[in-house]
Amino acid sequence: MNITFEGKDMDLLANIIINAYSIILLGVIIITAMKQGEKETLQYKLYMGMVQVAILLLTLDTLSRFDGSPGTVYPLLNHGGNFLLFALNLTLPSSWLLYVFHQIFVDERKTKRLFWSLLAINLLNMLIIIVSLPLDWFYYIDSNNVYHRGALFPLASVGTIAVLVIAYILILRNRKKIEKKHYFALAFFAVPPCAGIILQIFIYGMSFMLNLAVVSLFILFLNIQQQNIHTDYLTGINNRKSLDDYMRKKINMSNWNQAFGAIMLDFDDFKGINDVFGHDEGDIALKTAARLLSSCLRLTDFIARFGGDEFCVITDVSDEKELLQIVERIQECFKRYNETKEKPYKLSMSAGYSIYDAESGRGMDDFQKHLDKKMYENKQNTLPIVL
Repeated sequence: MNITFEGKDMDLLANIIINAYSIILLGVIIITAMKQGEKETLQYKLYMGMVQVAILLLTLDTLSRFDGSPGTVYPLLNHGGNFLLFALNLTLPSSWLLYVFHQIFVDERKTKRLFWSLLAINLLNMLIIIVSLPLDWFYYIDSNNVYHRGALFPLASVGTIAVLVIAYILILRNRKKIEKKHYFALAFFAVPPCAGIILQIFIYGMSFMLNLAVVSLFILFLNIQQQNIHTDYLTGINNRKSLDDYMRKKINMSNWNQAFGAIMLDFDDFKGINDVFGHDEGDIALKTAARLLSSCLRLTDFIARFGGDEFCVITDVSDEKELLQIVERIQECFKRYNETKEKPYKLSMSAGYSIYDAESGRGMDDFQKHLDKKMYENKQNTLPIVL
Protein backbone atom coordinates (compact mmCIF):
# COMPACT_ATOMS: atom_id res chain seq x y z
CA MET A 1 0.00 0.00 0.00
CA ASN A 2 1.41 3.38 -1.01
CA ILE A 3 1.54 6.00 1.73
CA THR A 4 1.11 9.58 0.63
CA PHE A 5 3.30 12.34 1.99
CA GLU A 6 0.22 13.73 3.69
CA GLY A 7 -0.19 10.44 5.54
CA LYS A 8 3.47 10.48 6.54
CA ASP A 9 3.13 14.03 7.79
CA MET A 10 0.12 12.99 9.87
CA ASP A 11 2.06 10.04 11.34
CA LEU A 12 4.98 12.35 12.12
CA LEU A 13 2.68 14.87 13.79
CA ALA A 14 0.99 12.11 15.84
CA ASN A 15 4.38 10.79 17.03
CA ILE A 16 5.58 14.29 17.91
CA ILE A 17 2.44 14.97 19.95
CA ILE A 18 2.54 11.63 21.81
CA ASN A 19 6.26 11.90 22.55
CA ALA A 20 5.91 15.54 23.58
CA TYR A 21 3.22 14.65 26.13
CA SER A 22 5.43 11.84 27.45
CA ILE A 23 8.41 14.21 27.79
CA ILE A 24 6.27 16.83 29.56
CA LEU A 25 5.08 14.19 32.06
CA LEU A 26 8.68 13.15 32.72
CA GLY A 27 9.63 16.82 33.10
CA VAL A 28 6.96 17.23 35.77
CA ILE A 29 8.36 14.19 37.58
CA ILE A 30 11.89 15.67 37.47
CA ILE A 31 10.75 19.03 38.86
CA THR A 32 8.73 17.36 41.64
CA ALA A 33 11.55 14.97 42.53
CA MET A 34 14.14 17.77 42.62
CA LYS A 35 11.99 19.73 45.07
CA GLN A 36 11.26 16.81 47.36
CA GLY A 37 13.80 14.03 46.85
CA GLU A 38 16.94 13.14 48.77
CA LYS A 39 19.40 14.09 46.03
CA GLU A 40 22.43 12.50 47.69
CA THR A 41 21.07 8.93 47.64
CA LEU A 42 22.07 6.53 44.88
CA GLN A 43 18.45 5.40 44.52
CA TYR A 44 17.41 8.97 43.69
CA LYS A 45 20.26 9.28 41.16
CA LEU A 46 19.38 5.96 39.51
CA TYR A 47 15.72 6.89 39.17
CA MET A 48 16.52 10.33 37.79
CA GLY A 49 18.96 8.66 35.39
CA MET A 50 16.15 6.45 34.06
CA VAL A 51 13.89 9.46 33.55
CA GLN A 52 16.61 11.42 31.74
CA VAL A 53 17.45 8.43 29.51
CA ALA A 54 13.74 8.08 28.66
CA ILE A 55 13.58 11.77 27.66
CA LEU A 56 16.65 11.33 25.43
CA LEU A 57 15.23 8.22 23.75
CA LEU A 58 11.83 9.87 23.20
CA THR A 59 13.60 12.79 21.53
CA LEU A 60 15.60 10.43 19.31
CA ASP A 61 12.43 8.48 18.50
CA THR A 62 10.83 11.71 17.29
CA LEU A 63 13.84 12.53 15.08
CA SER A 64 13.79 9.00 13.62
CA ARG A 65 10.28 9.64 12.23
CA PHE A 66 11.35 12.27 9.68
CA ASP A 67 10.84 10.06 6.61
CA GLY A 68 10.75 11.37 3.06
CA SER A 69 11.52 14.87 1.76
CA PRO A 70 15.05 14.20 0.42
CA GLY A 71 16.96 17.40 -0.17
CA THR A 72 15.79 18.88 3.12
CA VAL A 73 17.06 18.50 6.69
CA TYR A 74 14.85 15.40 7.06
CA PRO A 75 17.53 12.83 5.99
CA LEU A 76 20.01 14.17 8.56
CA LEU A 77 17.41 13.91 11.35
CA ASN A 78 16.22 10.50 10.15
CA HIS A 79 19.70 8.94 9.85
CA GLY A 80 20.97 10.45 13.10
CA GLY A 81 17.81 9.65 15.09
CA ASN A 82 17.62 6.02 13.98
CA PHE A 83 21.33 5.32 14.49
CA LEU A 84 21.38 6.73 18.04
CA LEU A 85 18.06 5.06 18.89
CA PHE A 86 19.40 1.63 17.94
CA ALA A 87 22.82 2.29 19.46
CA LEU A 88 21.28 3.32 22.80
CA ASN A 89 18.39 0.86 22.88
CA LEU A 90 19.82 -1.00 25.93
CA THR A 91 20.34 2.09 28.09
CA LEU A 92 16.84 2.26 29.57
CA PRO A 93 16.53 -1.45 30.49
CA SER A 94 20.12 -1.34 31.84
CA SER A 95 19.20 1.65 34.01
CA TRP A 96 16.16 -0.27 35.22
CA LEU A 97 18.28 -3.33 36.11
CA LEU A 98 20.64 -1.10 38.13
CA TYR A 99 17.69 0.45 39.96
CA VAL A 100 16.19 -2.96 40.81
CA PHE A 101 19.57 -4.31 41.96
CA HIS A 102 20.14 -1.39 44.31
CA GLN A 103 16.54 -1.45 45.55
CA ILE A 104 17.02 -5.08 46.60
CA PHE A 105 20.58 -5.15 47.93
CA VAL A 106 21.12 -1.48 48.95
CA ASP A 107 24.85 -1.82 48.31
CA GLU A 108 26.48 1.07 46.45
CA ARG A 109 29.73 -0.74 45.73
CA LYS A 110 28.03 -3.79 44.20
CA THR A 111 25.69 -1.53 42.22
CA LYS A 112 28.66 0.39 40.81
CA ARG A 113 30.36 -2.87 39.80
CA LEU A 114 27.18 -3.89 37.96
CA PHE A 115 27.18 -0.46 36.27
CA TRP A 116 30.58 -1.10 34.69
CA SER A 117 29.47 -4.53 33.45
CA LEU A 118 26.33 -3.08 31.88
CA LEU A 119 28.35 -0.23 30.36
CA ALA A 120 30.55 -2.80 28.59
CA ILE A 121 27.44 -4.55 27.22
CA ASN A 122 26.01 -1.25 25.98
CA LEU A 123 29.29 -0.33 24.26
CA LEU A 124 29.33 -3.75 22.59
CA ASN A 125 25.76 -3.18 21.40
CA MET A 126 26.78 0.20 19.97
CA LEU A 127 29.72 -1.43 18.13
CA ILE A 128 27.40 -4.06 16.61
CA ILE A 129 25.05 -1.34 15.36
CA ILE A 130 27.99 0.55 13.77
CA VAL A 131 29.25 -2.62 12.04
CA SER A 132 25.71 -3.44 10.81
CA LEU A 133 25.08 -0.06 9.14
CA PRO A 134 26.44 -0.94 5.66
CA LEU A 135 24.99 -4.46 5.95
CA ASP A 136 21.38 -3.34 6.65
CA TRP A 137 21.00 -5.95 9.40
CA PHE A 138 18.64 -4.04 11.68
CA TYR A 139 17.39 -1.21 9.46
CA TYR A 140 18.19 0.83 6.36
CA ILE A 141 17.08 4.13 4.89
CA ASP A 142 16.61 4.22 1.12
CA SER A 143 17.43 6.98 -1.37
CA ASN A 144 14.03 8.56 -0.79
CA ASN A 145 14.84 8.86 2.94
CA VAL A 146 12.32 6.18 3.91
CA TYR A 147 13.11 3.90 6.86
CA HIS A 148 12.84 0.10 6.45
CA ARG A 149 13.35 -2.69 8.93
CA GLY A 150 16.23 -5.09 8.34
CA ALA A 151 16.14 -8.89 8.53
CA LEU A 152 17.58 -8.87 12.08
CA PHE A 153 15.30 -6.12 13.41
CA PRO A 154 13.61 -8.43 16.00
CA LEU A 155 17.02 -9.10 17.60
CA ALA A 156 17.22 -5.46 18.66
CA SER A 157 14.12 -6.06 20.79
CA VAL A 158 15.44 -9.37 22.12
CA GLY A 159 18.32 -7.61 23.91
CA THR A 160 15.94 -5.18 25.58
CA ILE A 161 13.58 -7.94 26.66
CA ALA A 162 16.49 -10.06 27.95
CA VAL A 163 17.67 -7.29 30.31
CA LEU A 164 14.10 -6.69 31.52
CA VAL A 165 13.66 -10.44 32.16
CA ILE A 166 16.88 -10.54 34.23
CA ALA A 167 15.57 -7.65 36.34
CA TYR A 168 12.22 -9.42 36.74
CA ILE A 169 13.91 -12.66 37.85
CA LEU A 170 15.89 -10.66 40.43
CA ILE A 171 12.63 -9.22 41.77
CA LEU A 172 10.94 -12.62 42.03
CA ARG A 173 13.93 -14.38 43.62
CA ASN A 174 14.39 -11.62 46.21
CA ARG A 175 10.74 -10.76 46.87
CA LYS A 176 11.16 -11.39 50.61
CA LYS A 177 13.74 -8.59 50.76
CA ILE A 178 11.39 -6.10 49.09
CA GLU A 179 8.84 -4.11 51.05
CA LYS A 180 5.32 -5.22 50.15
CA LYS A 181 4.27 -1.69 49.23
CA HIS A 182 7.17 -1.53 46.73
CA TYR A 183 6.85 -5.04 45.29
CA PHE A 184 3.92 -4.29 42.94
CA ALA A 185 5.59 -1.25 41.39
CA LEU A 186 8.81 -3.19 40.77
CA ALA A 187 7.06 -6.31 39.45
CA PHE A 188 4.73 -4.31 37.19
CA PHE A 189 7.40 -2.04 35.68
CA ALA A 190 8.39 -4.32 32.79
CA VAL A 191 4.82 -5.15 31.73
CA PRO A 192 3.90 -1.96 29.77
CA PRO A 193 7.22 -1.63 27.84
CA CYS A 194 7.26 -5.36 26.99
CA ALA A 195 3.70 -5.05 25.70
CA GLY A 196 4.87 -2.03 23.71
CA ILE A 197 7.76 -3.99 22.19
CA ILE A 198 5.39 -6.76 21.06
CA LEU A 199 2.98 -4.24 19.54
CA GLN A 200 5.87 -2.45 17.84
CA ILE A 201 7.02 -5.67 16.17
CA PHE A 202 3.62 -6.34 14.63
CA ILE A 203 2.38 -2.78 13.98
CA TYR A 204 4.81 -1.12 11.59
CA GLY A 205 5.47 2.61 11.81
CA MET A 206 4.17 3.22 15.34
CA SER A 207 6.17 3.64 18.56
CA PHE A 208 4.78 2.11 21.74
CA MET A 209 7.61 0.88 23.97
CA LEU A 210 8.98 4.22 25.16
CA ASN A 211 5.58 5.81 25.76
CA LEU A 212 4.44 2.83 27.80
CA ALA A 213 7.75 2.87 29.70
CA VAL A 214 6.80 6.40 30.80
CA VAL A 215 3.67 4.89 32.41
CA SER A 216 5.91 2.49 34.35
CA LEU A 217 8.21 5.33 35.45
CA PHE A 218 5.21 7.31 36.67
CA ILE A 219 3.87 4.35 38.68
CA LEU A 220 7.36 3.85 40.12
CA PHE A 221 7.50 7.51 41.11
CA LEU A 222 4.14 7.40 42.91
CA ASN A 223 4.69 4.08 44.69
CA ILE A 224 8.39 4.17 45.59
CA GLN A 225 10.12 7.49 44.98
CA GLN A 226 7.38 9.62 46.53
CA GLN A 227 7.16 7.34 49.56
CA ASN A 228 10.93 7.30 49.93
CA ILE A 229 10.98 11.08 50.26
CA HIS A 230 10.13 10.47 53.91
CA THR A 231 11.89 7.11 54.32
CA ASP A 232 15.50 6.41 55.25
CA TYR A 233 16.92 4.40 52.35
CA LEU A 234 19.02 2.09 54.58
CA THR A 235 16.87 1.27 57.61
CA GLY A 236 13.39 1.70 56.11
CA ILE A 237 12.18 3.94 58.97
CA ASN A 238 11.42 7.66 58.75
CA ASN A 239 14.27 9.92 57.63
CA ARG A 240 15.52 13.30 58.89
CA LYS A 241 13.17 15.27 56.64
CA SER A 242 10.17 13.34 57.95
CA LEU A 243 11.39 13.80 61.53
CA ASP A 244 11.76 17.56 61.12
CA ASP A 245 8.29 17.87 59.59
CA TYR A 246 6.69 15.74 62.32
CA MET A 247 8.50 17.44 65.22
CA ARG A 248 7.70 20.90 63.86
CA LYS A 249 4.02 19.90 63.67
CA LYS A 250 4.06 18.52 67.24
CA ILE A 251 5.68 21.73 68.56
CA ASN A 252 3.13 23.91 66.78
CA MET A 253 0.28 21.86 68.29
CA SER A 254 1.84 21.70 71.75
CA ASN A 255 0.26 23.51 74.71
CA TRP A 256 -0.14 22.98 78.46
CA ASN A 257 -2.47 19.98 78.02
CA GLN A 258 -1.02 18.54 74.81
CA ALA A 259 2.69 17.93 75.37
CA PHE A 260 4.90 15.22 73.89
CA GLY A 261 8.14 13.46 74.73
CA ALA A 262 11.22 12.80 72.63
CA ILE A 263 14.21 10.46 72.94
CA MET A 264 17.50 10.95 71.10
CA LEU A 265 19.58 7.77 70.73
CA ASP A 266 23.20 7.33 69.66
CA PHE A 267 25.21 4.14 69.05
CA ASP A 268 28.01 3.39 71.50
CA ASP A 269 31.25 2.65 69.64
CA PHE A 270 29.60 2.36 66.22
CA LYS A 271 32.98 3.28 64.71
CA GLY A 272 34.41 0.16 66.36
CA ILE A 273 31.88 -2.05 64.55
CA ASN A 274 32.80 -0.44 61.22
CA ASP A 275 36.55 -0.67 61.87
CA VAL A 276 36.60 -4.28 63.08
CA PHE A 277 33.80 -5.89 61.06
CA GLY A 278 33.53 -3.59 58.03
CA HIS A 279 31.04 -1.05 56.75
CA ASP A 280 28.66 -3.74 55.44
CA GLU A 281 28.31 -5.09 58.97
CA GLY A 282 27.90 -1.51 60.22
CA ASP A 283 24.91 -1.13 57.87
CA ILE A 284 23.47 -4.39 59.20
CA ALA A 285 23.89 -3.09 62.77
CA LEU A 286 21.97 0.09 61.87
CA LYS A 287 19.16 -1.94 60.28
CA THR A 288 19.01 -4.23 63.33
CA ALA A 289 18.87 -1.27 65.72
CA ALA A 290 16.01 0.26 63.71
CA ARG A 291 14.14 -3.06 63.77
CA LEU A 292 14.64 -3.48 67.53
CA LEU A 293 13.50 0.06 68.25
CA SER A 294 10.39 -0.41 66.11
CA SER A 295 9.57 -3.71 67.81
CA CYS A 296 9.55 -2.29 71.35
CA LEU A 297 7.59 0.89 70.62
CA ARG A 298 3.89 1.43 70.16
CA LEU A 299 2.40 1.81 66.68
CA THR A 300 1.51 5.40 67.54
CA ASP A 301 5.14 6.24 68.42
CA PHE A 302 7.23 7.95 65.75
CA ILE A 303 10.76 6.71 65.04
CA ALA A 304 13.28 8.19 62.63
CA ARG A 305 16.94 8.02 61.74
CA PHE A 306 18.31 11.41 62.74
CA GLY A 307 21.53 10.91 60.80
CA GLY A 308 24.56 8.63 60.84
CA ASP A 309 24.19 6.36 63.87
CA GLU A 310 21.63 8.53 65.68
CA PHE A 311 17.89 7.85 66.02
CA CYS A 312 15.01 9.85 67.44
CA VAL A 313 11.70 8.71 68.96
CA ILE A 314 8.69 11.00 69.46
CA THR A 315 5.84 9.80 71.64
CA ASP A 316 2.58 11.26 73.01
CA VAL A 317 3.80 11.11 76.59
CA SER A 318 3.64 14.20 78.82
CA ASP A 319 5.13 12.73 81.99
CA GLU A 320 8.90 12.28 82.36
CA LYS A 321 8.50 9.10 84.44
CA GLU A 322 6.47 7.50 81.64
CA LEU A 323 9.11 8.62 79.16
CA LEU A 324 11.80 6.97 81.30
CA GLN A 325 9.76 3.75 81.27
CA ILE A 326 9.90 3.80 77.46
CA VAL A 327 13.68 4.24 77.63
CA GLU A 328 13.89 1.29 80.03
CA ARG A 329 11.72 -0.81 77.72
CA ILE A 330 14.09 -0.07 74.85
CA GLN A 331 16.99 -0.94 77.14
CA GLU A 332 15.44 -4.32 77.93
CA CYS A 333 14.79 -4.99 74.27
CA PHE A 334 18.44 -4.44 73.35
CA LYS A 335 19.57 -6.48 76.35
CA ARG A 336 17.51 -9.48 75.24
CA TYR A 337 18.93 -9.19 71.72
CA ASN A 338 22.53 -9.14 73.00
CA GLU A 339 21.84 -12.25 75.08
CA THR A 340 21.03 -14.17 71.89
CA LYS A 341 24.67 -13.72 70.80
CA GLU A 342 23.49 -13.46 67.23
CA LYS A 343 26.46 -11.23 66.41
CA PRO A 344 30.07 -11.12 67.67
CA TYR A 345 29.45 -7.59 68.94
CA LYS A 346 26.88 -5.99 71.23
CA LEU A 347 24.43 -3.29 70.27
CA SER A 348 24.28 -0.50 72.82
CA MET A 349 23.06 3.09 72.62
CA SER A 350 23.08 6.16 74.83
CA ALA A 351 19.89 8.18 75.23
CA GLY A 352 18.86 11.71 76.00
CA TYR A 353 15.17 12.30 76.64
CA SER A 354 12.88 15.21 77.51
CA ILE A 355 9.27 16.38 77.57
CA TYR A 356 8.68 19.36 75.33
CA ASP A 357 7.64 22.42 77.34
CA ALA A 358 5.35 24.66 75.26
CA GLU A 359 6.04 27.60 77.57
CA SER A 360 9.77 27.40 76.84
CA GLY A 361 9.19 28.78 73.35
CA ARG A 362 11.81 26.43 71.94
CA GLY A 363 11.78 25.93 68.19
CA MET A 364 12.48 22.58 66.52
CA ASP A 365 16.23 23.14 66.05
CA ASP A 366 16.65 24.32 69.65
CA PHE A 367 14.72 21.34 71.04
CA GLN A 368 16.77 18.89 68.96
CA LYS A 369 19.99 20.49 70.23
CA HIS A 370 18.62 20.17 73.79
CA LEU A 371 17.99 16.44 73.27
CA ASP A 372 21.38 16.00 71.63
CA LYS A 373 23.10 17.72 74.56
CA LYS A 374 21.31 15.52 77.11
CA MET A 375 22.24 12.43 75.13
CA TYR A 376 25.94 13.29 75.07
CA GLU A 377 25.87 14.22 78.74
CA ASN A 378 24.56 10.73 79.45
CA LYS A 379 27.21 9.28 77.14
CA GLN A 380 29.99 11.03 79.06
CA ASN A 381 28.70 10.12 82.52
CA THR A 382 30.24 7.21 84.38
CA LEU A 383 26.81 5.59 84.50
CA PRO A 384 25.21 6.52 81.17
CA ILE A 385 21.81 5.33 80.12
CA VAL A 386 22.96 2.48 77.93
CA LEU A 387 20.57 0.64 75.70
